[in-house]
Amino acid sequence: MKQREDNTVISIRSLSKSYAGPEGKTIIHALSGCSLDIAEGSFTVFAGKSGCGKTTLLKLIAGLEQPDSGAVEFSTGQDGATVPKLGFMFQDLRLLPWLSVEQNLALAFPPPKGKAEKAAVRNEITRVLALTGLAGRAASLPRELSGGMAQRAALARCLCRNPAILLLDEPLSSLDAVTRLHLRNELEKLRQRPGLTVILVTHDIEEAVFFGDRIFLMNEGKPDAEVPIPLKRPRNYRSAEFQEYCRKIEDTLILQAAPTVQ
Repeated sequence: MKQREDNTVISIRSLSKSYAGPEGKTIIHALSGCSLDIAEGSFTVFAGKSGCGKTTLLKLIAGLEQPDSGAVEFSTGQDGATVPKLGFMFQDLRLLPWLSVEQNLALAFPPPKGKAEKAAVRNEITRVLALTGLAGRAASLPRELSGGMAQRAALARCLCRNPAILLLDEPLSSLDAVTRLHLRNELEKLRQRPGLTVILVTHDIEEAVFFGDRIFLMNEGKPDAEVPIPLKRPRNYRSAEFQEYCRKIEDTLILQAAPTVQ
C-alpha cells in the first residue's frame, strides 16, 4: 500500500474470480480482468444484468472473498491505517431477528473494554440512529420494523464507526415506491458528507443516474462501458437531461444483451 499523489482511493487491477457451477461440472467466470480506479469522495455505480459480476466485485473490494488473480489496492486509510474503514450494506440486510436494533448495531464494533468504551459505542449508535431516522426504535426487534425501517437499520449498522468507504448492494431493491424515494433522499444526504466514497450496485437505471458520478455498465465480468453523469445536484427525475441519460444507459444495456451474430 502507498499514499497516492492523486485522489484515487481504490485501484482495481486485472481482477478475476470464478466459481464452480452446479454439481461442479462447469466454471462460472464472475469477473474477468476487471480494472478501474475509484476517486475519494465519489459516488460510483455498477449496473448491468444479473450475473455480470457486480456483487462479486463489491465483495472483493470489501475483502469478503479473495480473487483468483489481480488485486484491490487502497490508498492510505484514515489515521494512517492501511485499509480505510469500510461499511457494507447487503441485499438481504442480515439483521439478527433475536436482537434489538441497538444490539444489531453494536455488532459493528469490537467488544468494548471498560465503561468509557461502552459509553463511546452507545453514543455512536445513538448518533447513527438519529442520522437514519430511527432514534425511537433502538429497542425494537427487526420483526417490529417496517420494510423501510429495516433498510434504514441495516444502513445505520454500516455507518457505525464512520466508514470512509460505503459499499451498497442493491439497498433499495425490496422497497415499495414511496419508501424507495424516501431512502434515496436519505442516501443523497449521506453522499454530501466530505470525503465519503460510495460504491453502489443496482439494476435500477433511474437510481443509477440519480446517484452516480460515474456509472460502469458491467458485461461478461468487467466494465463494458463507462457513463459519466455531470448533472447538477440535487437531480430532477423529470428533467429532459436526466431522462436522456436514462435512455442512453438503457440503450447500452439492450445492446449488451443482444445476441452476437456470427
